[in-house]
Amino acid sequence: VQLQASGGGLVQAGGSLRLSCAASGSTFRNYKITWFRQAPGKERDFVATLNWNSGRTSFADSVKGRFTISKDNTKNMAYLQMSSLKPEDTAVYYCAASSRVIASAVTSPAQYAWWGQGTQVTVSS
Repeated sequence: VQLQASGGGLVQAGGSLRLSCAASGSTFRNYKITWFRQAPGKERDFVATLNWNSGRTSFADSVKGRFTISKDNTKNMAYLQMSSLKPEDTAVYYCAASSRVIASAVTSPAQYAWWGQGTQVTVSS
């Protein structure tokens, strides 16, 4: 699976952005699609995950109520809708996919074999 993340940019605090994750080489069927983010000098942190088959989602506490994750089956794309953005949301955002990660390990970057290239999100205060 090859992943392509896009949609990042510069936005003011309180604004919104939608990130996209496109798959090629395979469909997302049977995969968990997860967004991580990494700020300069920090570790790569879990943001949100989507079980493609069931549609179940889970979010980091820091983004609950502000971010949503969705999918388009026909386009084989996943989306991270980010609202009420804060300066602390500034990071490079990555989408990742795995068909093998178990629920208890979904927040661990080490569990994912497939990664997009990352897209920069900058939130100004």
